[in-house]
Amino acid sequence: MTDRLKDRVAIVTGAGRGIGRAVAKLLAEEGASVVVNDFGVSVDGSQPSDGPAKDVADEIKGAGGKAVPNFDTVATVEGGESLIKTALDSFGRLDILINVAGILRDRMIFNMSEEEWDAVIAVHLKGHYCTTKPASVIFRQQRYGRIVNFSSGSGLNGLPGQANYGAAKAGVAGFTRVVARDLGRYGVTCNAISPGAATRMTATVPEASRDLRARAGIQSPGAPAAQQSILASMREPEYVAPMTVFLCTDDAWNINGKIFAVSGGTVGLLQEEVPARTLLKAGEWTVEELRELIPARLMLGVPNPAPPPRDLDIPGRPVATSG
Repeated sequence: MTDRLKDRVAIVTGAGRGIGRAVAKLLAEEGASVVVNDFGVSVDGSQPSDGPAKDVADEIKGAGGKAVPNFDTVATVEGGESLIKTALDSFGRLDILINVAGILRDRMIFNMSEEEWDAVIAVHLKGHYCTTKPASVIFRQQRYGRIVNFSSGSGLNGLPGQANYGAAKAGVAGFTRVVARDLGRYGVTCNAISPGAATRMTATVPEASRDLRARAGIQSPGAPAAQQSILASMREPEYVAPMTVFLCTDDAWNINGKIFAVSGGTVGLLQEEVPARTLLKAGEWTVEELRELIPARLMLGVPNPAPPPRDLDIPGRPVATSG
């Protein structure tokens, strides 16, 4: 164990398995006291259980660390407040909040039910609010705090069959940037991780969605094809934990409002959305002008992420001619 996080108290949601478990254990190794939160549900959010959180807390204590389990859901305001109270009651303070908890309800948008939409938004997006709001009150008062959220390539880049999950994770990215600006003046940082790791959630992605992604040529963001086999062998959740924990240390005091892609041995700073190309005119554009300039200039060389098949009759698509 080290002293980088000595006397710090951390909450990790979704810490009973996968990335959250790896993060909680590494926090403890760095000296933090950890509240191991997990509602203990299956991947789709059903069948809650106390087992996962208790097991990880016991594992940390067995290795000489300090930890307590918490079984609240993050999808309600009451659950979030109870979670913060657990940290205060158990360790007397709170310094770090890491929001990992999540569920999946994958479905193509034309088949997705309202319940499937609401359940995923509640755990991922509302869950970040439910924990961050009460934690932020404490962090603002003590003029110190670290928040690390978890976004996803599904929200930042788009993956088929995950409209609910992608919308939530894109929301987490926006939430992170705004909270960073709300709390930065009080000595609090808020950053996010977009992880690439093999967990029980990724194992449940339907084969049809995997096939769609493969046909679309979707691979790890920023990684050339030659590196894919190497990255595939470094997908354990433990690879995501070190960067997450680093963002909680004093050395990361001036890193705020940023999103990092972390997968295997790769750590990448994601660029904030800024115009890649711009058309300027001293006046209002006409539809005819845009018809000429958008395809030829603004969209030149920019691929359609899901182009229609060639045999589908698409109004406006140029007719292919034989040479």
